[in-house]
Amino acid sequence: MGPRFYNTLTRRIEALDPIEPGKVRIYTCGPTVYNFAHIGNFRAYVFEDLLQRHLEYRGYEVHRVMNLTDVDDKTIRGCREAGLALGDFTAPFKEAFFADLDALRIKRADEFPEATAHVPRMIAMITTLLERGHAYAAEDGSVYFRIRSFPAYGRLAAVDLDALKPGARVNSDEYEKEEIGDFALWKAWSEQDSAVGWDSPWGRGRPGWHIECSAMATALLGNSIDIHCGGEDNIFPHHEAEIAQSECCTGLPFARLWMHCRHLLVDGKKMAKSEGNFFTLRDLVAKGWSGREVRYTLLAVKYREPLNFTFEGLEAARAALARFDEWSRAISERASGPEEPLPEEFAAGAFGEALDDDLNISAALGAVFDMIRRSNRGIAEGTLTPGQASALLSWRQKVDSVLAISAGETELPAGILDLAARRMQARADKDWKLSDTLRDEIVAAGWQVKDTREGQKIARRF
Repeated sequence: MGPRFYNTLTRRIEALDPIEPGKVRIYTCGPTVYNFAHIGNFRAYVFEDLLQRHLEYRGYEVHRVMNLTDVDDKTIRGCREAGLALGDFTAPFKEAFFADLDALRIKRADEFPEATAHVPRMIAMITTLLERGHAYAAEDGSVYFRIRSFPAYGRLAAVDLDALKPGARVNSDEYEKEEIGDFALWKAWSEQDSAVGWDSPWGRGRPGWHIECSAMATALLGNSIDIHCGGEDNIFPHHEAEIAQSECCTGLPFARLWMHCRHLLVDGKKMAKSEGNFFTLRDLVAKGWSGREVRYTLLAVKYREPLNFTFEGLEAARAALARFDEWSRAISERASGPEEPLPEEFAAGAFGEALDDDLNISAALGAVFDMIRRSNRGIAEGTLTPGQASALLSWRQKVDSVLAISAGETELPAGILDLAARRMQARADKDWKLSDTLRDEIVAAGWQVKDTREGQKIARRF
């Protein structure tokens, strides 16, 4: 049947139907680079990574764009308070974001457009909206979108236009400060903007947040795209505004399929610094968790279900990955010669079929661990042939091209080699306290330690 996904716009599961057969164009809302991204942000980015990887696994050519919001209320406030130019303020957060993507094994998008580089296109779109009567200029030089000019406004979020306040204007980019009503396309310069601003036909100012994504998406992917993704908090007003702006400019449907992931909670509560449950990836790595373990935790719950992030969940992820690693080693040691067909009861196709069903990751992981259980039994009973083990290695490689959870074969750095050697000596001396201390140091550095009959084995956890 092929991949089928839930469309927020139509509220039903739909078969993927790309505009261009075999190619899928995806736009994903990226970070606002005023601080380090937190694990709630990365829940969305991991979901989008799984989507891309699965589509590629199914043979599609994927062109994905993820924007970087480097001009909005938060970045301007941050650069003003830091006494830095906007670009100097946002640069380290951009760099940190890419480092976090790598740590979580998230594939790089094909383009990461920065809002500040696309202001001329935003001005051109706003000009078109004004000419067509979809926008109006205020006395201060700001420009607003007239939502009553677009009857489909509210369809994505199921908002009743009759319940909106006519003429209400929004002058903030931040969700919690926005009121339902006409929204800003262009914001007139004020002293709060300091040195940030661009000249326009309506005076000096800067673009509103919503128009930024419309401009970048259509510039790089075309007037109509296949899939638009984001967190559920983006649905209204941001994605609703994107649809209105884009379609009023182009006269074409903006996106065929809208996919949104649910919120991430921490210990059942909304993540907030005031609650003491606000975590960036760096916070978790400092506590001894690897990027691979965090990735698995964020990956293991279906995107349309809330994810309750706990340290017990991280422990479960560590255990699951250890089981996956041990199985990988076992079949690698068993594999030899040409691949042979796997027994029918191994259900090798179940993994892909589960992800075809609206990225049902629970069923997909269930298929992986069912395969592990069956093949481990075959190894223990001596019924799994070396050729079947070779086939399992190929299957594991394909699965990992989607999940990206393998430990990999990483050479031990000198510092870890030194700790390992000292631990081996401590064990030989039966100094178990020192052995445990050294083990903890190795684990804290991102490695796992396993004592076997053949001796101590160390593998990368990150």
